[in-house]
Amino acid sequence: MDASQPSGAEASAKVIDGKLVAQQIREEIAAEVSRMKDAIGAVPGLAVILVGDRKDSATYVRNKKKACEAAGINSFEVRLQEDSAEAEVLKHIAAFNDDPAVHGILVQLPLPKHMNEENVLNAVSIEKDVDGFHPLNIGRLAMRGRDPLFVPCTPKGCIELLRRSGVQISGKRAVVIGRSNIVGMPAALLLQREDATVTIVHSRTKNPEEIVKQADIVVSAVGQSNMVRGSWLKPGAVVIDVGINAVEHVQKDASCSRGYKLVGDVCYEEASKVASAVTPVPGGVGPMTIAMLLSNTLASAKRIHNFQ
Repeated sequence: MDASQPSGAEASAKVIDGKLVAQQIREEIAAEVSRMKDAIGAVPGLAVILVGDRKDSATYVRNKKKACEAAGINSFEVRLQEDSAEAEVLKHIAAFNDDPAVHGILVQLPLPKHMNEENVLNAVSIEKDVDGFHPLNIGRLAMRGRDPLFVPCTPKGCIELLRRSGVQISGKRAVVIGRSNIVGMPAALLLQREDATVTIVHSRTKNPEEIVKQADIVVSAVGQSNMVRGSWLKPGAVVIDVGINAVEHVQKDASCSRGYKLVGDVCYEEASKVASAVTPVPGGVGPMTIAMLLSNTLASAKRIHNFQ
């Protein structure tokens, strides 16, 4: 798919390759990590706490660990049983808060039902909150003239994809679909910081497609497969699809033996005929989230060691 094709009914959107961009960022981070190690002998460290045995969470944690190793970042890991007490999690967070070798602490969500997510996330020291979920970090993000210590990784990755794809954000109309604390709301705040005019569409919005159709930039983070149709989009819009939805796969061909495949919130085939650029699922925002986690961990280590 090449953006230089002549416009017309069959024009195809440029594919925003998150894998490629994330790889570039990870190489930049690895270079900075080794520069820091050579200069002051310090190595960034990321601690991950995983409770229970959800397959998807275990996969994410494994990928984070691999990415850390490739970038030269130390990784620490605590795995707890599904039925562990909340106090046990808090004990490990407190130990990592006090450990000078740890610069970032990540509690893999979702937590088991019997734990209070808010209590657990609030226990992470704000200086090590590389997920950017601490209320003070979100509060600073929302205020003009204040800077959060960390920005949540997925929305930060969305903005970075736009920037590195040469998409102008300032002065554009942006629509964010979804208002979660983890993606939708911080994505809207970040776009506003970049001087876009931002609208948030959510489950109570009347006529969402009419609002989406006015947007130059669409960020979709609702977790509903193929919800956003090509007809919802303004011709030439840029679409960032954060959704990762497993759908039943009808063809039992050899390439998809799992019986399901991953799709986004946006109907990709339709969108790529209307949009000027679009992120694929998988291979779009996903790889960026881990790259931003490494970026936040490096920034934290630099700040703690006062290293420019």
